[in-house]
Amino acid sequence: YIRSDSKTIAAVGVKDSIIVNTDDAVLITNHSSDQAVKDMVAQLSRAGNMVAINHAKVYRPWGWFRVIYGGDCFKVKTLCLFPKSRISMQKHLYRSEHWVVVKGQAEVILGKQEFTLSENESTFVPAGTMHRIENTGAMPVEMIEVQSGNYIGEDDIIRIDDDYGR
Repeated sequence: YIRSDSKTIAAVGVKDSIIVNTDDAVLITNHSSDQAVKDMVAQLSRAGNMVAINHAKVYRPWGWFRVIYGGDCFKVKTLCLFPKSRISMQKHLYRSEHWVVVKGQAEVILGKQEFTLSENESTFVPAGTMHRIENTGAMPVEMIEVQSGNYIGEDDIIRIDDDYGR
């Protein structure tokens, strides 16, 4: 079995093996050892290996995001909103966000304003401002998000309304 999210994997003379390539890591194991993968991930986690704890591509009910780059006070992400989905109505205490739509069209609620962002359009979300993005279309919406502030952890979120019960 061979699977890859991005790169082509060519294998010659390999028998009874599982090869999986993701953005995070490459796993190569003998087919008979596939159940030992859980133990290996637990061991990597105990050793503090960030790949075992934080994944490059993080799935949410509304789509996914990938952290491209980050520092102490900023983070750059790509986001993909599935068709007919939306993030929670939310605000952040410590960070601001800049959104740029690179594919599709997003409906935005920003404070008391409601507007549409099309490809190559952007907006600024100040810290403390209620906001939501929604994909009402039939195709995924792709965006770039730049976060900046004193704290940019994923737990800096106050959900006001959430379709997914979080």
